[in-house]
Amino acid sequence: MADPHLTPDERALLTGAKGEAAALAMRIVTDAARLLGASRLVEIVSAHIDGCLYHGDGGVEFAERLADAGGRVAVPTTLNVGALDLLHPDRVRADAHATTMARRQMEAYVRMGAEPTFTCAPYQVGHEPGPGDQVAWGESNAIAFVNSVLGARTERYGDFLDACCALTGRAPYHGLHTDEARRAVAVVDASGVPDTLKGRDVFYPVLGTWLGLEFGDAVVAFKGLPADATRDQLKALGAAAASTGAVGLFHVVGVTPEAPTLEEATGGADVNVTTLTAGALRGALDRLSTADAASGVDAVAVGSPHFSLEEIRRLAALVRGRRVRLPFYVCTARATWAEAERARLAEALEDAGITVVTDTCVVVTPILPEAGGVLMTNSGKFAHYGPANTGYAVLYGSLEDCVETAVSGRVVRDEGMWRW
Repeated sequence: MADPHLTPDERALLTGAKGEAAALAMRIVTDAARLLGASRLVEIVSAHIDGCLYHGDGGVEFAERLADAGGRVAVPTTLNVGALDLLHPDRVRADAHATTMARRQMEAYVRMGAEPTFTCAPYQVGHEPGPGDQVAWGESNAIAFVNSVLGARTERYGDFLDACCALTGRAPYHGLHTDEARRAVAVVDASGVPDTLKGRDVFYPVLGTWLGLEFGDAVVAFKGLPADATRDQLKALGAAAASTGAVGLFHVVGVTPEAPTLEEATGGADVNVTTLTAGALRGALDRLSTADAASGVDAVAVGSPHFSLEEIRRLAALVRGRRVRLPFYVCTARATWAEAERARLAEALEDAGITVVTDTCVVVTPILPEAGGVLMTNSGKFAHYGPANTGYAVLYGSLEDCVETAVSGRVVRDEGMWRW
């Protein structure tokens, strides 16, 4: 494996011109580039660090070593969820050691100049690079969103390479950073799906689940999806596709920035077209539930990726003047929740008995009731990771289904839309 070409500034970073932490980070970035076969590095304009979520003491020691050595992020950098809700400390059940270490890990990245956003959806709290911008983002849904919906360019950066990219302002130039890797290699024709279904939010996690299972990490272009598909719908699509597969980029013709036409999305190449069928969608829908509706529901959770202000607004309208009978959790960013409080939306959720979780989510840290049982969600990502991470079986439904189930205390699911 050949060494990547380094500019004079990059060689200076490597030899300690900007301190011990930057030099260590640069060694890691350079070694990663060598392993990936990248011929050079690329300057980035932003980063999103996934590595502040506590999985063990090694992650804390890594972050603190960089911080103690004077590490500072070189570009605007946001932080993914941690293992604690710092605004509501009583939400998380963790022993003293885990609590202390999780807090230290989150604080170490803040000491390095990263913004304490603690959200898996930094694009909802003002961190929005533009089309063509080179960035280094971690967290699978954020990667899919920044590539697909915003049109910026990142590869799939995980712990702790994302932090090293942030400290150096560099990333290996390979994969989705390049023009060639961003062209669609397959087309999915959704024209035959009823418009009424494509207009519903509940459709997009199912579509994403199918996409990840069917295409893995391939770049796909959709045609026949609505021109007015919302950011929340595209967010849900990408999050589910990155959970069941490794989708880092998808195109929607006439909607996403690199797909004004099908020809531009594919680079003019002749690619295979797959027609989306009712059977394919039904298979993906069925996979999102591991529990039978007859089993009942013990808790409801939404907000993976974190709820947007618009999603909070919709939920507030559904629960205003009502009370939930089941434990109901909404996961969102602290900045989004502050907006909801200013907009007088928070009151409706709190009056309904809903528990708001910030800085983290119920699938990555122990928040759900210990008794276990069945969790209902409208999130493809929660549905995918929930059973293994929480011990709960899952039941998938729309946001409306989740609310009606929680209010009535019995399973309510509208499945008629899937019969076509």
